[in-house]
Amino acid sequence: MFEYDEEIVGALLKESVEFKRLHDKHLRLKQEVSSANAGDMPIEDMELEGLKKEKLLLKDQMAQIIEDYRGCHAA
Repeated sequence: MFEYDEEIVGALLKESVEFKRLHDKHLRLKQEVSSANAGDMPIEDMELEGLKKEKLLLKDQMAQIIEDYRGCHAA
């Protein structure tokens, strides 16, 4: 995720409590979705879809923070 923005992500993880919270929650959801897809975690289809949607929402929110950071720190 955000392979092209590793430097910005690193800075935001250090500087932004909100970004770190979103990032940590996204990683947790990513693991849950992966476990569910692998059959390691029994879960209803509707619940899995909800986790996927929440994960995408978090990713969108982080992408917006990255864009804002990029805009504020443009050379």
